[in-house]
Amino acid sequence: MDDFATITQKRMTGGLRIDNLEGKNIHIDPGPGALIRSYQFGLNPRRLDAIIVSHSHTDHYTDAEVLIEAMTRGMTRSKGTVIGSLSVIKGYKDWGPCISKYHLSKTENIILEDGETTKLDNIKITATKTIHGDPTCIGFKFQTPRITISYTSDTAYFNELGSYHRGADVLIASVIRPDNEHIRGHMCSDDFKLLIENVKPKLAIMTHLGMKMIFNDPDGEALRVQEDTDTRVIAARDGMCIDLEQLTDHQLTLDDYGYRGAPVAQSGRARDS
Repeated sequence: MDDFATITQKRMTGGLRIDNLEGKNIHIDPGPGALIRSYQFGLNPRRLDAIIVSHSHTDHYTDAEVLIEAMTRGMTRSKGTVIGSLSVIKGYKDWGPCISKYHLSKTENIILEDGETTKLDNIKITATKTIHGDPTCIGFKFQTPRITISYTSDTAYFNELGSYHRGADVLIASVIRPDNEHIRGHMCSDDFKLLIENVKPKLAIMTHLGMKMIFNDPDGEALRVQEDTDTRVIAARDGMCIDLEQLTDHQLTLDDYGYRGAPVAQSGRARDS
């Protein structure tokens, strides 16, 4: 598989953080390095309001417990919310659980299956369906009065995938391989193109890139998908930061996003760790 990207750290694997979304700071899929990379990029894990984990694969959950300790001030207070799939919170067959009962004792804990919803104050969070190795794996759609951000997590492309993410202003997807190179349980660039055409977001971001994608010009792949879909498409980079504050107000350029050819996913702002 493309676990080599995690093992070699050719790209950082700390997941994705969305800051100041309706006043909430959320870390999604905190894999290896999430704590260290948070500090490296000037993000304070003690200010998290929620930690969200899509499934029980190590590149998505390994730093969840240490981020919970940061969020709860060393487990000294009850604070924050943990949202995850069944395998992450309780375990399912050979998968999980990924977070100890001790660490879950200081947080509100919510298990979601695809199609189910919960709320984080003014943010509606919907679990989206995936087809992946962990059968309980879910993606997430975050809906607010001003913006909708959707995250596929790891999934193969399937015909109904777009219906789960439709209405998203920002579509963030795990795109492992370039062109039409398929790998079980994951999308390639051509799959992402189909998803974008179905969802029609204002901005699409490819993240969780595999080794073949990393060494095959991901920016070029993003440009190819952009030209084919007439949608702004960006390939995530380490430390990438995009300011989405004005996304619903006018058509942004890459300069508006804060992207200037160096590390660019936070209204809020979304940052790739």
